[in-house]
Amino acid sequence: MKTETLDSLLAAARKSFSEAGIETAPLDARLLLLAATGFSHEDLIAMPDMQAAPQAIAAFQAMVARRLAHEPVSRILGNREFYGRSFMVTPAVLDPRPDTEVVVALALKRLKQGRFIDVGTGSGAIAVTLCAENQQLQGLATDLSPGALKVARENAEALGVGGRLQFQQSSWFDDVEGRFDLIISNPPYIRSQEALPADVRNFDPHLALFGGEDGLAAYRAIAADAQAHLTEGGEIVLEIGHDQADDVIAIFRDCDFMLLDRSADLGARDRALAFANLKPDKK
Repeated sequence: MKTETLDSLLAAARKSFSEAGIETAPLDARLLLLAATGFSHEDLIAMPDMQAAPQAIAAFQAMVARRLAHEPVSRILGNREFYGRSFMVTPAVLDPRPDTEVVVALALKRLKQGRFIDVGTGSGAIAVTLCAENQQLQGLATDLSPGALKVARENAEALGVGGRLQFQQSSWFDDVEGRFDLIISNPPYIRSQEALPADVRNFDPHLALFGGEDGLAAYRAIAADAQAHLTEGGEIVLEIGHDQADDVIAIFRDCDFMLLDRSADLGARDRALAFANLKPDKK
């Protein structure tokens, strides 16, 4: 890429992305150019013939090469917007998706005050957002990955909710004590043999993606131990795969939970389920 003006750099990247089959070519090219040059969107419109500095061009070329290898823009930039806030993402965590905002909205609807646990927190997008949206909430965020917990903790501090969130390494509820008014999770739910796009399979941690042969292993683990970690009247809110509602409802019904609520994603597919505990463990 030998062009030097903002407009020509943008056009060349957009063309390369389109030829590579990247559906979001115009947006991706613009976001990467803004990050590499430090210019604003308004600058691109007002000063298309502005020449970029050589070091900015080199940085942009490197970013374009990474995107052509199907690395997501959020991973190239190191951040992802979620629920109106910027979250740091690293190779240690799942890239937060817009679908998960549906899960957060359902949890905020179900829990107005109290303490929650975010099981498998990853980047902390769910836990941090709950605390940021409702100052009456406190939470515990757990993950098996130390790297993920580090990212989640840094996101909590950066977004001003570190004082209301605790962090603990744990596989599901193995090392968790106490009871919570809400259990929330976006667990791994992809079937182990399911084909995934390169920008997902090659860049998201597999620990956060795959939920066993049928994609339901995490739901069984959560359902089996949830009774002992809910307060009386406590609830569970879960993200699910687009075709998993019936199976997940059955798993939780078998463990004495009833479906309370459900929310659909932008594609009108079930994405979040809320359950109530039918037989509280009062021990």
